[in-house]
Amino acid sequence: MLLFAWYVRRAGTAEIWGGLRSVGWGFIPIIAVTGLRFALRAWALSICLEPSARLPFHTVFGAVLAGDAIGNLTPLGLVASEPTKAAFIRAGGPLGPAIAAVAIETLIYTLSVAAMIAATSVALVLSFDLSADMRLGAWIAIGTIGSLFVAAAVLAWRQPAIAGRMLSRVRPAASRLQSLVGQLHDLEQQIFSFTSRRRDAIAPVVAADIAFHALGVLETALTVWLILGVAPPLLTAFILEGVNRLVQVVFKPVPLRAGVDEITTGTFTRMLGYGATLGATMAIVRKVRTVFWVLIGTMLLVRRGVVRR
Repeated sequence: MLLFAWYVRRAGTAEIWGGLRSVGWGFIPIIAVTGLRFALRAWALSICLEPSARLPFHTVFGAVLAGDAIGNLTPLGLVASEPTKAAFIRAGGPLGPAIAAVAIETLIYTLSVAAMIAATSVALVLSFDLSADMRLGAWIAIGTIGSLFVAAAVLAWRQPAIAGRMLSRVRPAASRLQSLVGQLHDLEQQIFSFTSRRRDAIAPVVAADIAFHALGVLETALTVWLILGVAPPLLTAFILEGVNRLVQVVFKPVPLRAGVDEITTGTFTRMLGYGATLGATMAIVRKVRTVFWVLIGTMLLVRRGVVRR
């Protein structure tokens, strides 16, 4: 929060406040677009559920909002948000299919985010005159993400029971935890065999993730247009949305990305010729719509019931 206050003051408090006033009623469509993005992830998650464990859409949508709320409010990130989704869904069905579906959807979504960041890096390298450090960082990001996709392809092909095999070696055969190890092994097989068992589900899930990122570019373009009064080029909106994805990945442990979002977005808007004030204002606009949906997700979580067990 101190970092946030320092950077906002440095970027210009009056200018940022003026940009927020320019957004005005535009917060409504921005919040609505974010809601559509959550709905797309909920649709993808519902597809990943086994047909025998399908739930009403509003239940899955509530799970996505509740998980996002926990992930944004705590420094635990995915460690807290994804189990929260499974726990929320589990109230309407068995736990095993919920965990498998959440894991599968999260893996596919993570790969889509990696592809988005890689595409942004390529666009930066090809379209702008970057410094040597920035260019090196972009190529490192592209190479790292390429390695991630190769590793994912190898895992999908070989389908190794990593966790189950490791635990079975640690625990003796007579251990009471052997049944848990067996369940974990079955869960791994459900996840790894998804592409072969549910071939018809892959295309809709990937399409939902593509639409999710496309709406992110739309939201970014709309935000810049409302702040400046001029619609940005599509390439600029695409790069800024890719930067937003990168910030969310790297600084996920920072609740609401306070401070770091303003600095990173401001750095890139200045590099693109718009000045740091635009980036700081955009980050604050994102916080407003994030807080709105965090409140909704928290209310749904409380309504569902938070118990120690």
